[in-house]
Amino acid sequence: MEKRTITTEQIVSFGQFLREDERSTATVEKYLREVRLFAEFLNGSEVTKSSVAAWKAHLLEENYNPTTVNGKLSAIDRFFSFKGWEDCRVKHLRLQRRLFRESNRELTKEEYERLIATAEESGKERLSLLMETICATGIRVSEVQYITVEAAQAGKAEISLKGKIRTILMPGKLCRKLIKYARKNKIAAGELFLTRSGRPLSRKQIWAEMKAICEKAGVEPGKVFPHNLRHLFARIFYRVCRDVARLADVLGHSSIETTRIYLVSTGVEHAWTLEQMKLIS
Repeated sequence: MEKRTITTEQIVSFGQFLREDERSTATVEKYLREVRLFAEFLNGSEVTKSSVAAWKAHLLEENYNPTTVNGKLSAIDRFFSFKGWEDCRVKHLRLQRRLFRESNRELTKEEYERLIATAEESGKERLSLLMETICATGIRVSEVQYITVEAAQAGKAEISLKGKIRTILMPGKLCRKLIKYARKNKIAAGELFLTRSGRPLSRKQIWAEMKAICEKAGVEPGKVFPHNLRHLFARIFYRVCRDVARLADVLGHSSIETTRIYLVSTGVEHAWTLEQMKLIS
């Protein structure tokens, strides 16, 4: 059997394969990063099930979060499928579903409103409207490209991602603000959120602009990132409709189990629930 080693050429080919498979840019970057880290760990050694198990043990010794370890293993599994090395896979860590999340990571509606107000007061109209768009529709940051002049005029956006197409309805008030913004910035058609040079905003640019207003808004930086706006949308949407299957469709999740993660309450809320049970005399 030919010795299995990871080469630069293989990693490049893997990246091309992922892009042809219509994986998002963020997913491609993550998978390639994890394969490179695994290759560095091997340092030229052969890829075997034992070497993968050793890497898994190494990650745990380095105190990586179990969820992070599983994410790294998933990336490597995808590479193994690409190469036909399925026999090298190892079992992922078994994780108990979390009953609650830490409150210091959850963005509240009040904090979101402070971020919007701060962006507007700072003259960052694009950022303010972008955050409102993500939070009012529940889209991923990678889906911002589908928020176009045409979508605002139609009141809905057709999103094509990961081989699936779904329709996102947009609130009327948001559409009016988007159309007004387009007219003001002389955007006649196509994407709305662009740089001064007319290029689409990157994930890193959006992230950086949000982080830049944290201190002034009085919101912990650890809570401020695009995906947390999506989480806030999910929690509020569920409180209104109480339909997890419908929410899964809106978010574009293929599994309801993924959607449930978005609905996990904070430790504070969980403690309050326990107190309301009044089972202690």
